[in-house]
Amino acid sequence: MMMKLNSDYWENRYQNNDIGWDCGGITTPLKEYFDQLPDKNIKILIPGAGNGYEFEYIVNNGFTNVFVLDYAQTPIQNLKEKLPNIDDNFFIFGDFFDLEDNFDLIVEQTFFCALDVNLRSKYVEKMHSLLKPNGKLIGLLFQFPLTEVGPPFGGSINEYQNLFSNYLTIKKLETAYNSIKPRKENELFFIFTKK
Repeated sequence: MMMKLNSDYWENRYQNNDIGWDCGGITTPLKEYFDQLPDKNIKILIPGAGNGYEFEYIVNNGFTNVFVLDYAQTPIQNLKEKLPNIDDNFFIFGDFFDLEDNFDLIVEQTFFCALDVNLRSKYVEKMHSLLKPNGKLIGLLFQFPLTEVGPPFGGSINEYQNLFSNYLTIKKLETAYNSIKPRKENELFFIFTKK
């Protein structure tokens, strides 16, 4: 498959407002997860953040150590303009696979499904390396048949169990009960911890 899903590809999508996956705000499953987190000082990464509704929501709700990463400059610049009081160090423009750091929590929201499927194993290994001991990877994964057409590229519970279980302990992986209407029955909420 190996489409040219590089920085230029994504920058072009944002420049042309070709962002059909963008739902205009934080989705309910992630909002409800963040709302129950007691420690607002944990170190959080949101990779492939796009317009960063999750980032905006949690920093506006008192979280102090949240980093956002994207491969395209436009969404990072848009976030900086929306959140001028956030230090530039929390905005990372670059390739996820080049990032060197450690986090307590990493948030998955339409990043995995946007990667070329040949990079899925590499994604899991990189997530493992970025998580602190006992760190968590949480978020949403699409559940619809994997096809050549995308992004987004789909997948199934069985595929995800096989893919992630060598590096992460699957605490939860189930159809999200509180998905937004356009994604109802098509996304899985998950919580994985570092092995």
